[in-house]
Amino acid sequence: MDTVGNIMGNTLVQEFRDGLANGRLLIQRCADCEHLDMYPRYSCVGCQSENLDWAIAAGTGLLHSFTVLRAGAPEGFENDLPYALAVVKLDEGVQLLGRLTPGSDGSWDHYQCDAKVCFDRPATQGDTPLQYPMFSLV
Repeated sequence: MDTVGNIMGNTLVQEFRDGLANGRLLIQRCADCEHLDMYPRYSCVGCQSENLDWAIAAGTGLLHSFTVLRAGAPEGFENDLPYALAVVKLDEGVQLLGRLTPGSDGSWDHYQCDAKVCFDRPATQGDTPLQYPMFSLV
């Protein structure tokens, strides 16, 4: 298995990845105390319960920060350059890291911090579903 497959192959995130492949953005939810969390964990940070499931996120949120990588991608992502990484706070209250969809000109110049963004459904690279969420401006 390649490096990206090794990094992304953890069974803890498999349902999250399956959700992305089916056009759904999932958030881990504690079935006991209803605490929402991102990124997936083995137990709830609110009550330590291991009774966890998934909730479908609305997919909208606020763009807190972003950066465009033009060089120096992590191993396995070199062919994706350039791309924009973003920290998005979803309306449900959790934050996650994703990528921003480039504009029609191939740039990310139209994004600004505190802009409203939404989850793009679903993203693929060829026939393969992407293993990370993509966002664009609302």
